[in-house]
Amino acid sequence: MTKMIIVSLPVADLPASIAFYKALGFEPNPQWTDDTGASMVWSETIQVMLLTHAKWRTFTERPFPPAGTASVMLTLSLDSRDAVDAVNSAAAAHGGQADVNPVQDMGFMYGRDLADPDGHLWGAMWMDVSAMPGAAEQG
Repeated sequence: MTKMIIVSLPVADLPASIAFYKALGFEPNPQWTDDTGASMVWSETIQVMLLTHAKWRTFTERPFPPAGTASVMLTLSLDSRDAVDAVNSAAAAHGGQADVNPVQDMGFMYGRDLADPDGHLWGAMWMDVSAMPGAAEQG
């Protein structure tokens, strides 16, 4: 089996969360989707499992974090600055929040952070590795 990462997230409104993640560019995997959860594919090795609160409770009894708090932020790498902007705009247009942190623009790296409808934090970033400081010395 290929090594993968599957991020499981509790969501209050499964259909709204599916629509949100589709708008960001995730593809639904119907094989692992039902009325209690949905598998959303980012790449061959990265997937997000959206779980209703009831389904989430079958995995853990740990409390949900208080609204407005975060214990983790996941970052998606994108192909361009424009793609970063497009994902941020899609987040805002589909029930999420754009620019939950200040925009980061270092020239060679550009990032904007967003939150999904349940407040889960995501970074959207683009980087030109060849333009990083010191890249010419290493290459």
